[in-house]
Amino acid sequence: MKKVLGVSLGSSTRDHKVVIEVLGEQVEIERRGTDGDVKKMMQIFAEYDGKVDVFGLGGTDLYLYSGPRGKRYTIKESERIIRVIKKTPIVDGSGIKYALEKRVVKYIDEHTDITLRGKKALVPITVDRFGMAEGLIEAGCEMTFGDLIFCLNIPIALHSFQSVGFLARLLLPLLVHLPIKYLYPTGKKQEQSNLKYVKYFQEADIIAGDYLGISQYMPLDMSGKVVITNTVTKANVEDLKKRGASYLITTTPELNGRSFGTNVFQATLVAISGKHPEELKAEDYLELVEKLEFKPRIERLN
Repeated sequence: MKKVLGVSLGSSTRDHKVVIEVLGEQVEIERRGTDGDVKKMMQIFAEYDGKVDVFGLGGTDLYLYSGPRGKRYTIKESERIIRVIKKTPIVDGSGIKYALEKRVVKYIDEHTDITLRGKKALVPITVDRFGMAEGLIEAGCEMTFGDLIFCLNIPIALHSFQSVGFLARLLLPLLVHLPIKYLYPTGKKQEQSNLKYVKYFQEADIIAGDYLGISQYMPLDMSGKVVITNTVTKANVEDLKKRGASYLITTTPELNGRSFGTNVFQATLVAISGKHPEELKAEDYLELVEKLEFKPRIERLN
């Protein structure tokens, strides 16, 4: 049996384990949260190093990019965390995120009755969702990028993709030196609600991005909104239903009621391939996705 272990700085209340059968082989996929405890994350990596096939790094990224084909920057604290790993390969989802998420937006546009063209789309944090943003632009959406708002607490909405790239090139060389807790909500912070910027959600038809980046800021009334995201639990789905969202679309498939993060999905594909992450390119991952017939989750909620 192949074993994939995703370790996240996020809340342990979102932990989950499934066993699926792929190509005649069983794969155990587990996600463990450490409630923002960096030392605990390092301890788990050290304990299971060499005992699982692939690790996923969650609740943070190892790499951030200044654009779809931009320069790669390494988050220094993430780099320090994974130094304890000596045997098991680790991925953070960045190896598949751009190509997968852009492909999913195209799939929605071509294979569903959900209208994207002319709709107003909000991407709260674009810097790790360039593929999703680019896909929505190509589908004809009117874009709002919330990086200044939701990352830096500066209430200025961006509408130019080029502006996001410019800011990324300007700020990422500095931001990657900050502790992770200043870059991402970790532990219990992921479960807190902040309604300060709800107007940007209210003005949008489509909300796209990481679920935890969305859920912290979304209003109680999400009537008619299409949410394109990943890493949702059954409780998250019920919450979106109660708020009136019309569709939930996850870029990673539903596995026993749960859509795992991109880092865990990439780790799963690496385990199935039998190769090392460095041997796989974006197109290799997409070929595997097609071969295994993994489809995005598209669920009408209301």
